[in-house]
Amino acid sequence: MSPAAPPEIALTELPGHYIRRLHQISVGIFMQEAEPWGVTPVQYAALQTVRNQPGVDQRSLARLIALDTSTIGGVIDRLEARGLLQRNAAPGDRRVRQLTLTPAGQQLLADVIPAMRRVQDRLLEPLQPQEQAAFMEMLERMVNTNNALSRAPSGVVGER
Repeated sequence: MSPAAPPEIALTELPGHYIRRLHQISVGIFMQEAEPWGVTPVQYAALQTVRNQPGVDQRSLARLIALDTSTIGGVIDRLEARGLLQRNAAPGDRRVRQLTLTPAGQQLLADVIPAMRRVQDRLLEPLQPQEQAAFMEMLERMVNTNNALSRAPSGVVGER
């Protein structure tokens, strides 16, 4: 007996397909805009979060940007090797490594912010201003509502 043929399903009917495509587009635009600085979207998120919370530890950083702890280790290794951030032992617990931006990291972040803002503008450009606000609200609601279903849930919900 042969197995039943699966039903035909148009990918264009699946929100997950469009979300994956939008992520690909977002990364592609970011890489175009940030090429002179050689920084990825995840590296930008790490740098910006360390800037926003100097002394954040590696585990907390992973939670704040929704990465697993093994992935964040490689990201930090690469940023540290480039001289953009540094790890220091926490005064109360020598096993905990606190992260801070170096002067070079601060400069790179300042330099790349205009490019990052252009990425956001380019992504939202097809929408009218009121649609942009509604899209961001719906996107935030979808992410926050489904946060616990992620392989690496964010420790921050409703940050806007």
